[in-house]
Amino acid sequence: MINIDNIWKDTLDELSKLMTVVSFEVWVEKLEPVCIFQNQLVLCAPTKTAKKTVETKYGDVITEVLSAVNPQLTGSIFITEEQKDEYLKSQDSVLDGAGFIINEPVPGPIKNPFKENYTFETFIQGKSNAYALAAAKSVAENPGGTYNPLFIYSGVGLGKTHLLNAIGNYLMSTTKSRILYVNSETMINDIISNMTNKTSNEESNAFREKYRTCDVLMVDDVQFLSGKTATQEAFFHIFNDLYQNNKQIILTSDKAPKDIGALEERLKTRFASGLTVDIQIPDLETRVAILHSKAAQQKFNLSKEVAFFIAENSPSSIREMEGLLNKIIFYSSLTNHIIDTEELAQEALKDSLSEKKEVIDATDIVNAVADYFRVSVQDLVGPKREKKIVEPRMIAIYLINELLSMPLAAIGAMFGNRDHTTIMHSRDKITEDIRTDTRIKIAVVDIKSKLLDR
Repeated sequence: MINIDNIWKDTLDELSKLMTVVSFEVWVEKLEPVCIFQNQLVLCAPTKTAKKTVETKYGDVITEVLSAVNPQLTGSIFITEEQKDEYLKSQDSVLDGAGFIINEPVPGPIKNPFKENYTFETFIQGKSNAYALAAAKSVAENPGGTYNPLFIYSGVGLGKTHLLNAIGNYLMSTTKSRILYVNSETMINDIISNMTNKTSNEESNAFREKYRTCDVLMVDDVQFLSGKTATQEAFFHIFNDLYQNNKQIILTSDKAPKDIGALEERLKTRFASGLTVDIQIPDLETRVAILHSKAAQQKFNLSKEVAFFIAENSPSSIREMEGLLNKIIFYSSLTNHIIDTEELAQEALKDSLSEKKEVIDATDIVNAVADYFRVSVQDLVGPKREKKIVEPRMIAIYLINELLSMPLAAIGAMFGNRDHTTIMHSRDKITEDIRTDTRIKIAVVDIKSKLLDR
């Protein structure tokens, strides 16, 4: 059976080698194969001017290459859109000496696989995610450009998937790009299926068509490739094919490329070769803004007091925070009462906010502060006196004193054998800052909430 799309694809491959890039891209590449009529391939030009130009300047070379690709074809016919129906009604069903002709069915509207409410407009920007949001927008506006691949990493429920969907929704509405969006589990299963069904050309071609002909590949949670040697090998080649053809690759993970264990070095290098961005735990104000946005989408009037209560009790995951909001909304609907105070919110969420039993020690606090301010533990407890180290150190001292009631001398010993007056000064300074400096207050609340929410 003869497939006219395959014939034309092979013809284009040959023509691209014979013609200048400008002539090929402007005139020939835009032709669409329609059908075969009297052993000639009918090609549709986008405009009458294009038809005339192609017919006059490039008709002979196109016919020559067509005949070389398939000797049964004796020529080419150039038409415009309004002539399509006429030729389709009269098309041949058999090409002399070559068997049946197949016309690929005209594809219907492409179903949008992305969540419609996950857009750039509904993504709440804060200090913790501003860089990742800007990168995602840049890639959506120029796929395959400067930032390729784009690698986004963060903890669970902080917005990676929202950004992937936002990019997808933007591309679906502004381009005709072929977009493949899969989670790592799906991709791993596809690769395994392809490796175990090598005898089936049809399945192998379907795999190749799915992963190597897309314009944009999005893979969620690539950390699950860890330890899967054969799968990594297959994905390495998929990655290279797409990258070398300037196709956009977007990956997400819960770790930076260098921190994904049991991942081949060549993949780590490629993952980090474009732009790597992270999303941090959002601060209190951003979490409150997210809650108000989510509530508005459900047409629920969320009071500021309840929003702050939810945000303070679920600091480490937007997804978890949204779950608490949904319980508030459901409880309000069920009881037919407005939940607008902290006391009512506590009642509605009492089953979800059971006290954490895990014991917190000083090391946990130091690690949490170091992570929040992106400084090393060694610097935090060491002798450095730069402002970017001193302020986090004082907050760590304050939290240890408040949450653990350790003796000042013991805290001083943890922080490079500092004397108790230095520790006392740090504690009192942060106590005062919490009252007068909103930034410090939010940082302390965020770190404390993270510790108590483990």
